[in-house]
Amino acid sequence: MPRVLYAVCCASPPALSAEELLHKARVRGWDVCLVCTPTAARWLRADLPRLAELAGHPVRSEYKLPGEPDVLPPADAMLVAPATSNTINKWALGISDTLALGLVTEAIGGGLPIVALPCLNDAQAAHPAFARSVELLRASGVSVLLDDVAAMWAARETGTGRAGIPAWELGLDELDRLRQASSGRPDP
Repeated sequence: MPRVLYAVCCASPPALSAEELLHKARVRGWDVCLVCTPTAARWLRADLPRLAELAGHPVRSEYKLPGEPDVLPPADAMLVAPATSNTINKWALGISDTLALGLVTEAIGGGLPIVALPCLNDAQAAHPAFARSVELLRASGVSVLLDDVAAMWAARETGTGRAGIPAWELGLDELDRLRQASSGRPDP
């Protein structure tokens, strides 16, 4: 049975390449469910049917109504990428005002492997709330990757590219590492 990955995309330019993430995760054996913040869903509106087809699941961005069935299988892990300053700060405070935040907040309580790849500008990263939020998320078991990821996102946005592992791969590698560490054996 495939492992289920919830790929949570926030409204930041790398979200526009969510299709690439779906492909890379599926190659690694993940059954991927794409969850977007409401703004990211608006950005991807024209691509949502194709992304749902690629994932094999509806793309979710809003809470379901009471009594409606859950259309996604339970997650085995979560990758929050790109993770905006807004999402990181709300997540650290336990705010669940969107489906994406509700899911990642519950994932901490459920002990799931979670990796976050922040994508924000230098001024947002310099705000004291961001550093406190990253520290709190890390203390809660979330693997927040900063240094390498920031350079990779920046290189991608400017079109300069960068040799080595793309940010999506870095996040998936970290998930594999976390799952291996928790099980004591390599993933299949």
